[in-house]
Amino acid sequence: MDIKQIQELIKFVSRSGVNEVAIEQKDFKITIKTNQAPTVITTTVPAQAVAPQVLPSAPAVQPVAVTGGNAASAEADDSKYITIKSPMIGTFYRSSSPDKPSFVNVGDEITTGKVICIIEAMKLFNEIESEVSGRIVKVLVDNSSPVEYDQPLFLVEPM
Repeated sequence: MDIKQIQELIKFVSRSGVNEVAIEQKDFKITIKTNQAPTVITTTVPAQAVAPQVLPSAPAVQPVAVTGGNAASAEADDSKYITIKSPMIGTFYRSSSPDKPSFVNVGDEITTGKVICIIEAMKLFNEIESEVSGRIVKVLVDNSSPVEYDQPLFLVEPM
């Protein structure tokens, strides 16, 4: 490679935005590096400018008959329960510390005002009290799991 070709290669690398080019021939090796940061292009398209996309229609789903009625009875059973939901975003804890027993377990009777769990939000531990009386049927969240606002935590059979 002669000096003219090297100069052209340097100009090409600087114009192209490539950060590094290495060329190796039998008795010649050259590496050209630029000091420029990688170019990142981001664009924002206003919502009005986006054309709606037409997606191919999916084949129709045929209903499947359920024998024995287990699915229907399970759905009917859930409708008689009261759902206790999270009043905030945070981390769900079933007990006040790892070595303490859970506030409530499946089968426990609860009354209005009884602490049923703790939700940690921004390093504050908030005791969540039951707003209903009944029996805990199901715990819907794992211990130490993140929860969202209005996420179901417990199913309670009212008394």
